[in-house]
Amino acid sequence: MKYAVIDIGSNSVRLLLWADGRSIYKKIETTRLGGGLSQTGRLSEAAIRRTADAVAAFAREAAREGAEKTAAFATAAVRSAENGRDFVRLVRAECGVDVDVISGEREAALGLAGALGGRDGGIVDVGGASTEITVAAGGKIVCAVSADIGAVRLKDLCGEDRAALARVIAEKTAAFGRVPPTAELYAIGGTATSLAALEKEVEPYDPAQIDGTVLPAECVQAWADKLLSLSQEERLRLRGMDPRRADILGGGVLLLRAAMAAAGAEKIVVSERDNMEGYLYAVCGVKP
Repeated sequence: MKYAVIDIGSNSVRLLLWADGRSIYKKIETTRLGGGLSQTGRLSEAAIRRTADAVAAFAREAAREGAEKTAAFATAAVRSAENGRDFVRLVRAECGVDVDVISGEREAALGLAGALGGRDGGIVDVGGASTEITVAAGGKIVCAVSADIGAVRLKDLCGEDRAALARVIAEKTAAFGRVPPTAELYAIGGTATSLAALEKEVEPYDPAQIDGTVLPAECVQAWADKLLSLSQEERLRLRGMDPRRADILGGGVLLLRAAMAAAGAEKIVVSERDNMEGYLYAVCGVKP
């Protein structure tokens, strides 16, 4: 059976096509749905339109590819916006896809399931509007916490003001509290994978080269410092830079480093498998 999963995030919409126990491919469309949300509390009409169009296009692609089931879920931007339900209704009307708006805790659990497939360990997921840390031990989730800050929200609140970024990150990541120690911390999401591409100078992007990349804490900190010291034009010239993330990556990497500190992690392992696979396992009944 062939499945499709659509992830509607604060920065991008992604499509996973799955069959015969493996990912056939993933695609991404950057729509910046959460842009401006921190100032207004609402999704802008332009962002809603861009994102609904992207979801509809991915739903049509899934149908063309023969997907027998297409599932879609939305994360922080939709769940926190005053008009998030308007977006859900629009998508349903335009392409017949029901969008599941998931909580931060569920998002964390799905990311863990996708990255680890039931193994013990931890994950950190820096998204566009929220950041999650999840830890499993003894086959059970012992920690699933979410902070309402991500790379897009940081850009909206702070721009590239280093002092403001540090202040907001410290305030928001206090929500993590005491995170149980874990032998290995995996990092999922676009901030982590984009950072791995920069570190390894992977261009064009190749998931096979990114998956499993180990990034020590000092490497993550050094990249945060470097990215925030460069102009947008200088960042765009870096080999491996995703131009769709160049304006938000510095703050996102600084947030990733803070999440690592909260988890007591001296390194992260970057995973290409994430909450899309987790949603597939949980909702579609597919085995990891």
